[in-house]
Amino acid sequence: MIDPKLASFVAEAREFNVAAAGAKNTHAEVDPSTPEGLEAHRAGLSQRPTPDGPPAEEAIAEAGGRQVPVRVTNPQDGSPRGVYLEIHGGGFYMSSAARSDFRNRQLADAVGIAVVSVDYRLAPEDPWPAAPDDCETAALWVLEQAEARFGSSRLAIGGSSAGANLAMTTLLRLREKGLVAPFVAAALQYGAFDLGLRTPAARKFADEYYLKAYVGKVEDRTNPDISPLFGDLHDLPPALLTVATLDPVLEDTLLMAMRLSAAGGDADLRVYPESGHGFLGFPIGMARAAWEDIESWLAERFAV
Repeated sequence: MIDPKLASFVAEAREFNVAAAGAKNTHAEVDPSTPEGLEAHRAGLSQRPTPDGPPAEEAIAEAGGRQVPVRVTNPQDGSPRGVYLEIHGGGFYMSSAARSDFRNRQLADAVGIAVVSVDYRLAPEDPWPAAPDDCETAALWVLEQAEARFGSSRLAIGGSSAGANLAMTTLLRLREKGLVAPFVAAALQYGAFDLGLRTPAARKFADEYYLKAYVGKVEDRTNPDISPLFGDLHDLPPALLTVATLDPVLEDTLLMAMRLSAAGGDADLRVYPESGHGFLGFPIGMARAAWEDIESWLAERFAV
């Protein structure tokens, strides 16, 4: 059942999982619900390599009377043939756009596109709907500025984990405004699409801090602006859904692929063996193979 091109990476992935589990068990769990614990979670994120090439440009995206910081990475060779709106992960309460600089530099150069990464507000200081509001603001800014600033009106959107959730909610908001047509692709990596905890897999996260921080005061978490799995998914761009077999959100991804297909959409599902949540950030061959697939898929969408 394993794609032959991935078989050679399986042993390395398994070894990495064992080492990662051992490292995790040697550290006491820190409670992020306390100010000290929250700071420790945010400060304890793994380091990312420094990107080669020109640094990302800091800018302020402004649209509809709202503003949000963004980081813009342009390809080093030639003018961009499109713009990719990247939304970082981190459970809605951690990380930042700057932590995507390394991957966004590689993506910009590999596909020949400009990458705009959104520094959306984080919970618990700014719970829902602050994050989707900021992502919508960035998307509206890209729609307004793409042709003049980047020389192309072809757009795509994507993100990992919480970022995949926010990418989908952004598309749903744009679709309701009649503005989704310029988006030719959505690259969604191991998305948390059901915060309403309606599926058996999602209910395993009932006690996770990110739910309390992000939507703790929301009564109906099946609202599609929170849980896009329950939204009307018609007339959305082609989607690439990337996930791994050991990922707790595997079921979320499978269900989202099914629902997109049932709504008449183009859903390309890629499942990678022997890897867990966040594997695209791991220094293993499985991650490199998955990124090559994402880059090739996006290149095809921008080439059409």
